[in-house]
Amino acid sequence: MEHRYAPMPPMRSVPSAPLVGPFAERLLALDLPDLPASRRDDAIGFTVRRIDGLPSVMHIGVLVIAAVFRCILIAPRSDGFVRFVARAPLPVVGEYVRLIRSLGYAYIWETWPDTRPTGAAA
Repeated sequence: MEHRYAPMPPMRSVPSAPLVGPFAERLLALDLPDLPASRRDDAIGFTVRRIDGLPSVMHIGVLVIAAVFRCILIAPRSDGFVRFVARAPLPVVGEYVRLIRSLGYAYIWETWPDTRPTGAAA
């Protein structure tokens, strides 16, 4: 006997842009101060798309950390927090920073290989 099941509708993923984008913006601006805004926006878009494509459990984990970061970024003087986490090798938090940084850097140097270490176009 063959069983036929109705196909499950695809699960909708929570978009990461509102949570990940603001931190990625500040991190890339801190790391690459001379990167033109249009290039930074492109790198952030790439980063968000990659995070949106993560497997569900990993995606949820990244969004939980991103939500905590987003709450902190709303506070005044949160740039000090970004500077701290960008340089401190903290467990879990450091992995999130490395994820955002590596995706942004990969996009920047793959798309514009002549980019200088400060983010300036060569």
